[in-house]
Amino acid sequence: MPRGVPIDGARQRMFAAAEGVVLRDGVAGLRGRAVTAEAGVATGLLHAHFGDFDRFLVAYVIDRSFALTAEASAALGPADRRPAADAVCEALEALPRPAVTTLARLLAARPDLLAPAAESLGAESTGFAGVTRAVADRLAAETGRSEADGPGAGASAEHLGYAVVAIALRAWTEGGAADWRAVVAGLLEYSRNE
Repeated sequence: MPRGVPIDGARQRMFAAAEGVVLRDGVAGLRGRAVTAEAGVATGLLHAHFGDFDRFLVAYVIDRSFALTAEASAALGPADRRPAADAVCEALEALPRPAVTTLARLLAARPDLLAPAAESLGAESTGFAGVTRAVADRLAAETGRSEADGPGAGASAEHLGYAVVAIALRAWTEGGAADWRAVVAGLLEYSRNE
C-alpha cells in the first residue's frame, strides 16, 4: 500500500477488521498486525490513527458501546407498544452480531478497557451498560417496577434487564443459537407472576 494515500473510513475499516479477527481467531489472535492485515492497510495506519494498540482497543469499545446503545435505545423507545418480551428480543436480535460478539469477548478478556472508555462515554453507556439500560427502561415501562420499589417488590426492571442481556450474550458468544428468546419470555413471565 503506498504511503500517504488517504483511506476513506479507515477507523471503521479497522474496527470491522478487529471483529473479523476475533470471530475467526478469538481475542488471543487480536494483534495490531492481524487487524491491519485483515483491513488491508499498512501497519502504521493503526498507530497514526490511535497512537498504540491499547488506544485502538479503547476506541473500539467506545465506538461499539455508543453504537449498540443508540440502536437498542431507538428500537425500544417509548413509542414501542409491542409486548416487552417481543420488543426486547427483537431489538437485541437486530443488533449487529459481529459487534456484539466481539465486544463481549473483548471485554471478558480485557475488562481493563472499560475504565478508559467510561472516561469518554460515562459508565452508564460503556460496554453493555447502555443496552442493558434500554432493556430495563422498556421492561419498567411494562411492569412498572424499578429498584426504587425496594426489596420484596419482585425483580426490578434493572435486574431483569441485566438477566435478559446476559442470556442473549451467552447464546451469541458461545456460537449457539439456542432458543434464548424462549428463556427470556419465560423469565419475564415468571417475574410478572412473582
